[in-house]
Amino acid sequence: MVKIDLSGCDSFVAKERFEEYVKKALAAQQVLEDETGAGNDFLGWQHLPSAIGKEQLDDCLGVVDRWIEKEVDLVVVIGIGGSYLGAKAAIEALSHSFSSLLGLQGPKVVFAGENLSEDYTAELLDLLQTRNAACVVISKSGTTTEPAVAFRLVKQHLEDTYGKEEACSRIVAITDKARGALKSLANQEGYKTFVIEDNIGGRFSVLTPVGLVPIALAGFDIEAMVRGAKDAEKALADRSADNPAVRYAAMRNLLYAQGKKVELFASFHPKMQYLGEWLKQLFGESEGKDGKGIFPASVIFTTDLHSMGQYIQDGERMLFETVITVENAQREVSIPRDEQDLDGLNYLAGKRVEHCNRMAQLGTRMAHIDGGVPNIDIRIEQLDEYHLGQLFYFFEKVCGISAYVLGVNPFNQPGVEAYKKNMFKLLEKPGY
Repeated sequence: MVKIDLSGCDSFVAKERFEEYVKKALAAQQVLEDETGAGNDFLGWQHLPSAIGKEQLDDCLGVVDRWIEKEVDLVVVIGIGGSYLGAKAAIEALSHSFSSLLGLQGPKVVFAGENLSEDYTAELLDLLQTRNAACVVISKSGTTTEPAVAFRLVKQHLEDTYGKEEACSRIVAITDKARGALKSLANQEGYKTFVIEDNIGGRFSVLTPVGLVPIALAGFDIEAMVRGAKDAEKALADRSADNPAVRYAAMRNLLYAQGKKVELFASFHPKMQYLGEWLKQLFGESEGKDGKGIFPASVIFTTDLHSMGQYIQDGERMLFETVITVENAQREVSIPRDEQDLDGLNYLAGKRVEHCNRMAQLGTRMAHIDGGVPNIDIRIEQLDEYHLGQLFYFFEKVCGISAYVLGVNPFNQPGVEAYKKNMFKLLEKPGY
């Protein structure tokens, strides 16, 4: 199970105050699990892992099999926010860092519809011209501007290249079960569809077909991921002060109450970069409202110690760190001995690169705590589908508990609409 170490906060908080916040977090957990809080019609994610059966997983894997038969080597996943970040985080975490250069087998998954950059869009169309392509489009409504623009262009390419009938077999729509423009189009054209349930918001959807279909298409084991999430669901239902989700929610809210307004998500594993992006949406969109909320940011160490490290060490003391640690590397590389030793590294000869990474992490933790930055350490055993499934569910559970401690509705996002109204006016959209 996901492990948590709060000892890096000991010098910043009083034990009695932390125990007060644990009680608050336990009360918030009860509200969450009893479904009596604000936004309780969006709790479909909470018992989702245990509800996913073989039939649902086989349905996702059926898309993989059909597109393998067509020799599809490029899948464009179209979505924005929660409709792509979970899948992107998982695929980046699980993929070989240089898979595209090594020419590893299996379809390549790329993402579109998360921006309105004309250059990015044109370059995507360049890529489509060179590949045997298919598309997964994810949208409850089908009218969100960014993914709708991307889908119109990709759909046109598929129809022009393969003909309308064949293009329909190369499009999967993940959308509302009964209404919306994308659902209507899917019914009209006969696209394979998956349902985004009404009671699951986008940022909590990674363990639905929204995340599972793209992750499966990238060649990863979604059965193991769901199994990890299911084990986390069971473990985190514990209503005691030992529950790691309760303890983490309590500590982050206590630190916030003491003036730590920024949570810096960090990892010493470069494949976790997009997990940081997913976490920024999960917590930022869930907690940032009513004039409240911890501001989520993310870094990758040791890389960002050479850019952001100065500010973290000596800047304004308004942040705390949550470090996500992978305990066991999957590969082994040792540092060789060099006779000249011009770089002065022979003292490391024979040691694993990961040993150096671990010492860098320990040294950073010590320095930042000494510099006034509380440190929370969250650990998984290794970076694979099973443990990533645990981690996704862990953070979703923490988010629900933590937002209720904060006193906000974790499941709405009223502020997201403000930029859209202005954009629609400027674009002269009818009705605006």
